[in-house]
Amino acid sequence: MAIDRVLSADSTGRQEESFNLALRPRTLGECIGQSNIKEKLSIAITAACRRAEPLDHILFYGPPGLGKTTLAHVIANEMGTTIRVSSGPALAKQGDVMGMLSNVNTGDILFIDEIHRLSAPVEEFIYPAMEDFKVDFTVDSGLHAKTINFPLKRFTLIGATTRAGLLSAPLRGRFGMIHHLEFYQIDELTEILIRSARLLELQSVDHALEMIASRSRGTPRIANRLLKRVRDYAQVKGTGKLTTQIVEQALRMERIDSLGLDDLDRAFLKALIKVYDGGPAGIEALAATLGEERDTLEDVVEPYLLQIGFVRRTKRGREVTPAAMEHLGLLPRTGKKSQQETLFDESSP
Repeated sequence: MAIDRVLSADSTGRQEESFNLALRPRTLGECIGQSNIKEKLSIAITAACRRAEPLDHILFYGPPGLGKTTLAHVIANEMGTTIRVSSGPALAKQGDVMGMLSNVNTGDILFIDEIHRLSAPVEEFIYPAMEDFKVDFTVDSGLHAKTINFPLKRFTLIGATTRAGLLSAPLRGRFGMIHHLEFYQIDELTEILIRSARLLELQSVDHALEMIASRSRGTPRIANRLLKRVRDYAQVKGTGKLTTQIVEQALRMERIDSLGLDDLDRAFLKALIKVYDGGPAGIEALAATLGEERDTLEDVVEPYLLQIGFVRRTKRGREVTPAAMEHLGLLPRTGKKSQQETLFDESSP
């Protein structure tokens, strides 16, 4: 169920990335939201350019879909340098890193996504590269092994991670700037959607884009994905123009309610309410009840439910809140439906 989630903040693959690439801002001035981070980056970039020096190494961390990769590309554009992109899992051995570092020119940016997934040998290999801009590379093996001290040109490493807690202290300490990306407000997401709609030459009426923004879970990637789905629906079922009625119908077809919850979110809450009388219940028990992986529930479902106050984490397990029961139209701790129909029941008209 979770694999095809429209509301997943993770990228769905190259096709979506190609779509987002066309909508990606190219300068800090075009970026919307994250105002504090933008101001700090603007000052750092201006100072570095005036001194004709590379930027300090930068670490971006926060939930997926908030623009860590976008900011890395924006920084490269602002600095007028080349960006080389890789990911933690792709850099499996020292030779993989060496191949990238040997091609880096002065001032270039090396962007490593999911940097928390670097292997220990690779992580230790890049320490001197970050600090002293040189590496000790071992060639051959056994009796013929020898170590070559390889000088590097001064570059900027930008790391991105959704799990900053998994970064080792030595690696974290080598970043000069560490920035946490936060969820976006509805008005910021609306601005992003207005810009995306303009680039897509998509017409809309007042409040149509705001309706999409309110169900995008504070995440630009989800907002643009929903915009794409609504655009397709509007072209097939309407005139191609986004109206509040078209948006409502399109999102209802995707089974996304007014707060941005989908079937998996509601199944999680209903299991807590009906099976476990509102909780507390352990995550393993909930995963078994729903037939989902524990990681899926912890990484994909729970964060947003915690953010909007529908679930509490306690020492004894997960508990549902009265606000969630009211939203679903379920009576607390009775397991019985209220007179109000549960949202998106198959029996609903």
